[in-house]
This record gives sequence, structure tokens and C-alpha cells, in this order.
Amino acid sequence: MKVFVTGHLGLIGPSVVRTLKEAGHTVTAFDTGYFRENIDADADYVEPDCEIAKDIRDVSLEDVRGHDAVVHMAGLSNDPLGALNEQLTFNINLDASNRLADIAKEEGVGRFVFFSSCSLYGVADTSAAVAETAPQPPVTAYAKSKVGTEHHLLEIASDAFSPVFLRNATCYGISARPRFDLVLNNLSAFGYFTREIKIMSDGTPWRPLVHIDDVALATLCALEADKSAVHAEAFNVGRNDENFQIKDLAEIVKSKLPGATLDITGETGGDDRSYRVDFTKALEGLPGFRPTWTVDRGADQILAWCRGHDRLGFAGATSRNYVRLKQVDHLLNGKRIDTELRWT
Repeated sequence: MKVFVTGHLGLIGPSVVRTLKEAGHTVTAFDTGYFRENIDADADYVEPDCEIAKDIRDVSLEDVRGHDAVVHMAGLSNDPLGALNEQLTFNINLDASNRLADIAKEEGVGRFVFFSSCSLYGVADTSAAVAETAPQPPVTAYAKSKVGTEHHLLEIASDAFSPVFLRNATCYGISARPRFDLVLNNLSAFGYFTREIKIMSDGTPWRPLVHIDDVALATLCALEADKSAVHAEAFNVGRNDENFQIKDLAEIVKSKLPGATLDITGETGGDDRSYRVDFTKALEGLPGFRPTWTVDRGADQILAWCRGHDRLGFAGATSRNYVRLKQVDHLLNGKRIDTELRWT
């Protein structure tokens, strides 16, 4: 299968490219390159078969032509980036995604795997885990964009064009392009380099977590599944035993760092975003999806990476190389991109 993959230069991209290529697929990778510099020099990076350096807002029929499937990851990738400019978030994450879907359908692409997010559940009743049919009250521009693209894909789905929505849990883990602005990666790196784990909120919000390699596996399964199993379906991607309160994640990390302290300050209060997620549908209905990672094992992986990069120190681990918003600010301040986030 010839697969058109967008957003391969982020945290998850290297795992997705590797997984697809190891399964025998040909990968064309498409990315504007904000984070091209943010690569671990020590990593074993698998190159795509073809790479297109281009803004997702400018994707063309010619770019997509000849591909059997699309895996769409590109976009402003988390809530802080999304808050940088909400209208830009909608332009990039919603309008450009919808246009890509229209192009893919016009070019005869059969399968469209869309990276959605569990964050679209926003504020949920945490007394029970939410399934795919739960209400979707998104809180942030990032989450609202995911809801909007899902709706558009449902509208244009047809016998010949089969979209699948992967509502990924909060990701963690180490790839060739590491980042430490996601909750478990953040707690682990800060704890390692400072021996202090600090939570500014009250630590009570719930988050589902999933390792990037398990997301890559779900991607492969969604691509290769029979249409009858996945057509126009949403799948929460994660494990039922991997829903945690933030304070519990901090305790797991603390247990692995002798002498580390944990301080839950509560100074920012709670967090409106709190949700526990039910992953039964993917575990039972996404053929071949058997996640293997746990938060405990993931924390070990992150801390092992930190030990191997001890030379970085705290300043290095919190630099633009590992924090996506700082990298975007660096490009803006250097006038390498303009206020519309386009290359100058």
C-alpha cells in the first residue's frame, strides 16, 4: 500500500513511519518542517520513501495523487500551541484537514486515517469511563478542531472513501523527536533533572494515556482492516487500565527517583478538562490492536533516555529542542516564520 502521511516530523511520526515501513508499506511523508531541527542525534531514525516539505494549508491534488491511503497527523499539536492563535488553529487543524479529505476523496484514496483526540470529551463525568458515543463538549480550540474534522469526514464518507477516526489518549514515550511538554514525559524529565516533581494544579484531573508505539500500531491496524470493521468509525486508542489522575502519575515517577520530592501546589486550582476513557471498542473491534505499553514501563523508558542524555541538564531538557511552543516562538522571533506561521 502507498500511504500519504502528514505531520511525520512530530513526536509520533517516527514511530508511525517505522511501523508502516516494517509492515511493507511505502510512505510519502508531508510536513512543513517546524520541528525538523528537533531530532535526537543518537536516535535510529527511519526515513520515509519520499518527503514533501510543504504547509498542510497548501496540499495539492498532485501531492496526494497515486496514494492508496492517507494518515493525517499534521496540525498544531497540543492545547498551548492551539491557544497561540485560535483562528490559526482552525485554519490549520480544521479547514486544511477538511480540504485534504476532499482532495483525497477526489483522487480516489480508499482509506483516510484521521488522528483525532480523546481531548474532545472535554469536561466529562469521571464517575464512569466515556465511550465513543459519549457527548463531546470540547474545551479548547484544538479539541474543537478535531470534532469539526470528524463531522466533515462523516459527511463525505462513501463506498469508495472510508475514513477512520483514531481518538488517541494523551501520548507519552520516546521517539527520534522527543518532547517533554506532555504530562508523563514532562513529569519524568523534570523529576530526573531537578529531583523535584511539581504539579501546579491540584492533581485531581483524570487523563487517559497511551504510548506512541501503540498509537502507531493502531494506525497500521486502521489502515489494513477490512472496510466493514472500520468504515466511518471512531476508536478511542489506549488501554482501560491506563486512566490516571495527574497526581498518580507523579507518584509513579517519584517512586523511580530515590530522593525526589513531590509538591502539589494547587496554585492554579483544578482543570476543567478531566475525563476517563473506555477503550473497549478498539481492543475488541480494531483488528490486530493489542497495546503492550504501560505508564510504568513508559516512565522507565523516559528516565532511561534522560540518564543517557544527562549532559543536557534541566536547561537543555526544557529548551526549544524538546518543548514545541518554545520552538515555534524561536522561529517567530527569528522571523523565520510569520504571524500566520508561514515560512518567510
